[in-house]
Amino acid sequence: MKRQLTGGLAALAVFAAVGGAVVAWLPSDAKRTSAASTPVESPTPQETAGSSEPDPQSEPDPEQSSAPPGPATTPLPQSGPGTFVTAPGGSGRVGKGTPLRYRVEVEKGITISPEDVAAQVERTLADPRGWTADGHSAFQRVSDGPTDFVVRLATPATVDRKCAEGGLDTGGKVNCSVNRTVMVNLRRWVLATEFYREDVVGYRSLIINHEVGHFLGHGHVTCPGKGQPAPAMMQQIKGLLGCVPNVWPYDSDGRPLTGPSVP
Repeated sequence: MKRQLTGGLAALAVFAAVGGAVVAWLPSDAKRTSAASTPVESPTPQETAGSSEPDPQSEPDPEQSSAPPGPATTPLPQSGPGTFVTAPGGSGRVGKGTPLRYRVEVEKGITISPEDVAAQVERTLADPRGWTADGHSAFQRVSDGPTDFVVRLATPATVDRKCAEGGLDTGGKVNCSVNRTVMVNLRRWVLATEFYREDVVGYRSLIINHEVGHFLGHGHVTCPGKGQPAPAMMQQIKGLLGCVPNVWPYDSDGRPLTGPSVP
């Protein structure tokens, strides 16, 4: 989905802008709701063939696991206080043009350090296969002062509340981009999805690339063909449709990895 560009984003005027005052970008996996509608339930495996969203009943319970500490044993609270800790420090500019300043925050009560989340976001946005490959996007992480957008890792309930401000139903499971904020669901950050169970770190980069892609004005696309890389702007959580897993918007030669637009 597109957003209305403001002062700090003037350098991105090449992206299409709309006048939506509430929802700035289409979320990667959230569903649209309205004030008159009841919450939309996530489809069951029978309703959505090939859905990559794991059944919550099949996700490991970190508090009951006897495995060594790791992603599967990280505490996954369902809700939190809705207040955040900002990752300290900052990064240098990556990419060309006027950098978009962003802040990384982690909800209080989550046992993952803000520094670790910030490092992952920095690596993702600095990767040459990321959005800087478009030749005009640039990023810089800050911990204070004005920002163009914020990346927040939060509990499912907090993500749901924030995304609902834009009329979006994330169902306790997925991420969204709304009102200059990228909301990352803790369960997705820790557990990934079906196709990334063996590459959780890679899936985290997909979350950032997908949601920041919406912030930059990119909409959803679908698989371009069997055996080809799944675009970063594809809703991969719903299935790969014959594509192979991929988390980057560009390849190593700077060519965009995309597909047909989704209406």
